[in-house]
Parts: sequence; C-alpha cells; structure tokens
Amino acid sequence: MVALQIRDVPEDIRDALAAQAKARGQSLQSYLLELVETQARRLRNTAVLDRFAGRSDGSRSLPGETSAELAEQRAQPGVFGDAA
Repeated sequence: MVALQIRDVPEDIRDALAAQAKARGQSLQSYLLELVETQARRLRNTAVLDRFAGRSDGSRSLPGETSAELAEQRAQPGVFGDAA
C-alpha cells in the first residue's frame, strides 16, 4: 500500500472530518480511507458508463422515467398482486 498526505488542511475542515469519523465510530484515518475508496469506485463506475455512452441497444431511459412508469403500473388495479 501507499501513503497519501494532504498538507495545509484548514483546522475547521479537519475538525469537521474528525467529528464525522467519531460519530461513525471510526478513526479519522479509517474514515478518510473510506472516502478515498468510495471516490475511486465512483471514478471506475463513471469510466464503465462512459464506455457504453454511445451504445444504442434500445433500452435507454431518462432519469425518472423508470420510476414514473413503475408508479403508473402500481396505480393500476390488479397489477403487482393488488385486488382487481
């Protein structure tokens, strides 16, 4: 493993991070490592999604479309086990 060091962090930022770590029952070190790992996963996920950005497989939907369609289906009697 490698070590990362961040210099010139303002005290109020450090205090806020330390308080969040404490509230989660973590050390500041483990909390910061978790933040870095989460960001690295997001970057990898974005890279994967970017690879499929130009793909046209007929299954695209806009944000919110799927939940709106599901809500419409749930509102119909007899759908999803509702009594007709």
